[in-house]
Amino acid sequence: MHAPERREAIIVFDYGSQYSRLITRRIRECHVYSELVPADTTLEQLQKNEHLNIKGFIFSGGPSSVYDADAPSCDPAILKSGLPVLGICYGMQLLAQNLGGHVALSKGLREYGPATIEVLSDAATDPESFRIFEGITVSPQQTDNLDTPESQTLRLPVWMSHGDSVDQLPAGFRVLACTESNPVAAIGSPQGYIGLQFHPEVTHTPQGKDIIRNFLFRVCHCEPSWTPGHVIDEAVELIRQQVGNERVICGLSGGVDSAVAALLIHKAIGNQLTCIFVDTGLLRAGEREQVVDTFGNHMHIPLVVVDARKRFLDRLANVIDPEQKRKIIGEEFIRVFEDESIRLAEEQGNIAFLAQGTLYPDVIESTSHDTASTAKSIKSHHNVGGLPKEMKLKLVEPLRMLFKDEVREIGAALGLPEDWVWRHPFPGPGLAIRIIGAIDEQRLDILRAADKIVIEEIQKAGIYRQLGQAFAVLTPIQSVGVMGDYRTYANLVAVRAVTTGDFMTADWARLSPELLGRISNRLVNEVAEINRVVYDITSKPPATIEWE
Repeated sequence: MHAPERREAIIVFDYGSQYSRLITRRIRECHVYSELVPADTTLEQLQKNEHLNIKGFIFSGGPSSVYDADAPSCDPAILKSGLPVLGICYGMQLLAQNLGGHVALSKGLREYGPATIEVLSDAATDPESFRIFEGITVSPQQTDNLDTPESQTLRLPVWMSHGDSVDQLPAGFRVLACTESNPVAAIGSPQGYIGLQFHPEVTHTPQGKDIIRNFLFRVCHCEPSWTPGHVIDEAVELIRQQVGNERVICGLSGGVDSAVAALLIHKAIGNQLTCIFVDTGLLRAGEREQVVDTFGNHMHIPLVVVDARKRFLDRLANVIDPEQKRKIIGEEFIRVFEDESIRLAEEQGNIAFLAQGTLYPDVIESTSHDTASTAKSIKSHHNVGGLPKEMKLKLVEPLRMLFKDEVREIGAALGLPEDWVWRHPFPGPGLAIRIIGAIDEQRLDILRAADKIVIEEIQKAGIYRQLGQAFAVLTPIQSVGVMGDYRTYANLVAVRAVTTGDFMTADWARLSPELLGRISNRLVNEVAEINRVVYDITSKPPATIEWE
């Protein structure tokens, strides 16, 4: 057994921007590892992580003004490290101020939304600018839209969001780009400091990923080594180091996250792993049978099925508050695993670890200490915030620092069947958080039938892979209807479908009226307890994807 190689990394400091997580994802999409850390993280703290070979830093945007008394700053050692720094929006202003420049409230128009930057003629090739704009071009359509002069001046559409501007450059810096209302839209220095007043990480900046790529490869000299194969090899070594010769149990939920976690751990330690599938009574139709067939019969991973339906439903009886539901389910999962570990220990020897498919977005949404100090907890995930404080089992979470798209790539590389790799996420608390209000067997049966119809119709329409998630929600609302000559008083079901890349943000899917009509007709005709269907057209934010 040997320690994994130190991975090249770009550290993103979170100053509270809504796009901070997106910066991290964009870097990883370029096959370079990145971590998001609180703004007050010190260089010394970062250097304690022996697994990281830090190649550069990025300061994110944020809502503050650098001249405010309580504005967040950075560890001075970061700027003395000799490593490149990219400042975005607030990060650019912070970079300029800390290096001797000056920032003030914009004298011209404040810029929020689409804008056009003009890259200075020599900024794309001058070595002293670190060529942040080198090799970047615009499409003919973009050129037409921008009405670019025949001089071939590089003009790029970007996304702005600021009310402050750098009005005095630090020594050694030069302006690299401007806008019509802001003479300082990008700056650079020979020391590897780059400042961008716009957001390259958002899709509204079409060449933004090329700009980020230039920073990674031309400025920081990273290697594109953060690939599925590299991630698998590293995870296997880390699992072996953590687990040693101990035994592990892994909770399978039926989703891609826990499935990939199980495959990684099995690759690392073989039959030291036993997977446990807990039938909570909160599952989708056919879930139990599919898990047994895939993992027990085809992947040949040791699997135990625990029927805990009565146990969960008894504890959830008359519980309405969604946070209470999540915490009860999270705690009960752990207790079931602990009970099962005792039973398995009698047969196979002591079990010391519990493995979970926790992802980076789960951690970010459940805790504030992993990101900016101003971040707020949105909701508890059953495998993060829902865990009891006292646990007998130690956690193994090989996916904790990964986004969903990375997990899918790893699953495919490990041989997970394609229908599992692209399966829509199913929340750990299951149908409990898709039933608004109290839970009982009858309401679960209604929702199971409804959810099955929604998924079947979306698959028939050939758009399942295009959607991030799609499902039905059983509301506590009943309404009057008429079927034949009879009055009905039955349940209102909401249909939810979203498109998303990372599940940190999402937009409601524009399903065709014909598809929505088929879904609605089947729901009211095939599920007797439903007589009204609505479609959720709310994005995330302001809503979350799940209703609870």
